[in-house]
Amino acid sequence: MLSNVRIVLINTFHPGNIGAAARAMKNMGLSQLWLVDPQVFPSEEADSRAAGAKDLLDSAHVVGTLEEAIGDCQLVIGTSARSRTFDLPMLDARSCGTKVVSEAASGEVAIVFGRETMGLLNEELQLCNFHTYISANPEYPVLNVAQAIQLLCYEIWMAAQEPDLKHEVSEYPRQNEMELFYEHLETVLRTTNFIIPQHEGRAMTKLKRYFNRTRPEKAELGMLRGILTSVQETVDKLSKNDKKD
Repeated sequence: MLSNVRIVLINTFHPGNIGAAARAMKNMGLSQLWLVDPQVFPSEEADSRAAGAKDLLDSAHVVGTLEEAIGDCQLVIGTSARSRTFDLPMLDARSCGTKVVSEAASGEVAIVFGRETMGLLNEELQLCNFHTYISANPEYPVLNVAQAIQLLCYEIWMAAQEPDLKHEVSEYPRQNEMELFYEHLETVLRTTNFIIPQHEGRAMTKLKRYFNRTRPEKAELGMLRGILTSVQETVDKLSKNDKKD
């Protein structure tokens, strides 16, 4: 199941941290490293810091956006040392390890780490289902990204050793399927004038947050898409009848 767990690093500027991440991952049995727009990669410094984990660097997936890195994942967990203005379900490091392992048996899972200086942007965290943090000294809770990766990978490894851990059996949609749903939802909301250009507000942001938090199962998402299609068809019929009249 650990082969379904990916570590995603966004816009890493210090190549040594990429190498250290690979080493931390291999220590704990993880092999999927995804790099979103790294500033320097490949790098001799990354190779040096990776030590015996250079194979993870050689097989790393390098992509341009976070959406590409998590598109086929059913569970995405963002890391941040600070709370944000919007609510996502919170997991401490140990609970994060348990959650990851419980779902990794049935699909791809991503743990997302932000930039060394500022972490994840709010827009990036909004693409996640959960927000995880590492409990530390409240006077200085900020960890180096490689340290944070090592600690979370350790918790994942330890959870994977639990023989009685219950595995999630529900089938959840992938992130790219959720994005198609959001596009469909926005189209319908604009068609019905729930969202109007002059007063768009933050309706879609709040709705995305709601669905990312509540995580409809795949069958439930299919029902929601069916409802949206039904609304579109009804609106089209009414529009055609109005034109005839």
